[in-house]
Amino acid sequence: MRLTVFWQKMNDHFGPAYAESFASDHVMSELGGRTVRQALDAGWETKDVWRAVCVAVQVPGSQQ
Repeated sequence: MRLTVFWQKMNDHFGPAYAESFASDHVMSELGGRTVRQALDAGWETKDVWRAVCVAVQVPGSQQ
């Protein structure tokens, strides 16, 4: 998944303002105790980060 697609999915689900806040502030056990930003900066694949977000916040299958 391209990074632009990842951010579009984040914005679609959370809204543009909250997507950034969630990505920077919400520490997720699904990402090994990292935020979305930290995981991406550490080299995690965007598809894996998106899957972790989907599990953590229960994104409906139709939006995944």
